[in-house]
Amino acid sequence: MKVLLAGGGTGGHINPALAIASIIKEHRPDTEFLFAGTPNGMEARLIPQAGYKFAPIKVAGFQRKLTLKNIKRNVQALCYLATSGPRAKQIIKEFQPDIAIGTGGYVSGPVIRMAAKMGVATAIHEQNAYPGVTNKILAKEVDKVMLTVKEALDYMDNIVNYTITGLPVRNGIASKSKAQARRELGFDDEMCILSFGGSLGAGCINDTMNAVIEWHTRNGLKINHIHGYGGMGKDTFPSAMTKKGIPMKSNRLRITEYINDMDTCLAAADLVICRAGASTLAELEAAGKASILIPSPIVAGNHQFHNANVLGKAGAAIVIEQKNVTNELMIKTVKDLYENRHKLDSMSVNAAELAVRDTNDRIYAVIEELEKLKK
Repeated sequence: MKVLLAGGGTGGHINPALAIASIIKEHRPDTEFLFAGTPNGMEARLIPQAGYKFAPIKVAGFQRKLTLKNIKRNVQALCYLATSGPRAKQIIKEFQPDIAIGTGGYVSGPVIRMAAKMGVATAIHEQNAYPGVTNKILAKEVDKVMLTVKEALDYMDNIVNYTITGLPVRNGIASKSKAQARRELGFDDEMCILSFGGSLGAGCINDTMNAVIEWHTRNGLKINHIHGYGGMGKDTFPSAMTKKGIPMKSNRLRITEYINDMDTCLAAADLVICRAGASTLAELEAAGKASILIPSPIVAGNHQFHNANVLGKAGAAIVIEQKNVTNELMIKTVKDLYENRHKLDSMSVNAAELAVRDTNDRIYAVIEELEKLKK
């Protein structure tokens, strides 16, 4: 079997494509894969690193805000639009895929659309509760639509042929017990907070965690806290802790730039404070963790806010928009959960109930459906 995957621009589109390839390989080790992506995007580096063949295709999105810089970008995007169709056709004719799957990003558009036009069995996977522009358009043209959450249907044509598959999570998530994880971290059995803003960090989360860590440390509260401040905070967060006389590591604190053992830290946590990317939320659900979510306000379609609200409405998370975040509100929210463990436990149970435990099986079932269409 030959499978063509298209997606890129961000890790949120690339990682699901890699996960889908891994799922297929588990069942069909002889499958041949080709990934289509932009030559200057993250995918051009990450896909070959993962050991897959990569076919570059130049695609760019149009910028709505009319500035001189964006006008130049739009002219370039228009040029790419004229060449992307022929290039997509060339990739498909040369590779001759049995199945083509798009995971989002502008590059999915011309590739999956051309594959459908050329009679290839096609599907897309949408990671977010608010679908991207490309996937909203493709949903009406492909044979099968895979969704992480059903709420995405609210923004799609209601006649799409969909399956709720969930989102694949990294191996190791939810495989370690809380007790084992805490032993490895040197923490006791008291409440444990895990906070982070991604590998780059998030200024808003760093600023408020600065205050939260000072609050529970100064007051001698029995709270263990792991915080990853990311690249964005490397010049400010450690110095802020030093000025306050707070150690970066103690029997209750572990403050570091990057969290390289996320599976262990997530297993140890009672409460997670973070952004609301689709992959992060899937891991919170898989691990059954209560959370305070601060969606990034600068992502396309404000999709993190929609993602977060799925957990918020299910009683699995407290959602605070960044514009409303204050140190006082965050401390009050954490204090309430510290003093009300029943609420914290209930949120954890609700998160676990949202998890799709057989995501890999559901995705492969869609692959089998697509393969039958080819025949």
